[in-house]
Amino acid sequence: MVPNADDPLERFTFEAARLMAEHPPVWRDRNKRIVYEIACPAGCTHAGTIAYSRWRAMAPPEAIHPAEAFRRVERRQDVYDYVPAVAGAMEWHVNFADPHLFVAYGSGLFAQDEMQVAEHPVLGALREALDARGASALTEQRGQPTPVLVKGVERRCRIATDRNAEAGRPAGLYGNAFQAAAEEAIRRATTRIEPPTITNLIAMAAPAGGDGRYDEEEIERILTTAHTGFRAAVLESGGAPAVVHTGFWGCGAFGGNRQLMALLQVLAAGMAGVARLVFHTFDAAGSAAFDAAAGRAREALDAGEIPTRDLIRRIAEMGFEWGVSDGN
Repeated sequence: MVPNADDPLERFTFEAARLMAEHPPVWRDRNKRIVYEIACPAGCTHAGTIAYSRWRAMAPPEAIHPAEAFRRVERRQDVYDYVPAVAGAMEWHVNFADPHLFVAYGSGLFAQDEMQVAEHPVLGALREALDARGASALTEQRGQPTPVLVKGVERRCRIATDRNAEAGRPAGLYGNAFQAAAEEAIRRATTRIEPPTITNLIAMAAPAGGDGRYDEEEIERILTTAHTGFRAAVLESGGAPAVVHTGFWGCGAFGGNRQLMALLQVLAAGMAGVARLVFHTFDAAGSAAFDAAAGRAREALDAGEIPTRDLIRRIAEMGFEWGVSDGN
């Protein structure tokens, strides 16, 4: 296990208006530029302070109460809508990050990470500013997770990605379909948010490229990554309850197992002290995968407290296997 740490590796603050003026996002894709023109028309102003922090790996506690962790979960069959779930809480949304923070934000790619940057364009400026000052901007380093938290980000538009032939997106806009879409389809799918809402993000990278059954080392690494990101969110919530929104992190391009990645996030949230984990399953198949994970946990794990080392061993014995990348 890695040592605990309550202080970030890096902490920077930026004024949003200055960030956008001095380090504007660089959009290399035509359709990303269209989205940006709608979200940030000429003459618009940017407000607030962006708080960036990058965290060293924090070991999970020595024991966990799985049933208690599952009691703090709310399953929703939908996608992120950024509507607060708990009054008075600090709400966080997981960014399904690449090891290099927002690395493909300006390209034609449009998976979950790139979609969040398109809807929160100051994140592109943040990446440019971090590069300009020589910051690492890594969500993992030397084989260890180093999740990044970003607070106070304006969400300036929403982009519909569902399949809608009448709106010019018969294949939807997610993933590789985005850059192939016609300009009119992008314009019809993009709605400016005025005034902008505020989002807080946890950018963390799941492991990629595995094969066969997950072993204990892989499971421990995933659990540590999620625990670090979630624990950092608790620490950054200023004493308010921390609510984390997530979904099938690492199960798209990285090829993770949906049931395992759901199970480990629930346990990590319980270990980290998250007040509520809102798990967005997208559709009925996603809900079925989440429910199956919960059912397997009830069968294989003790109802009471269990040592973390035993937990990892038992999860490995459940035989979860890697999937394949979805190409996005």
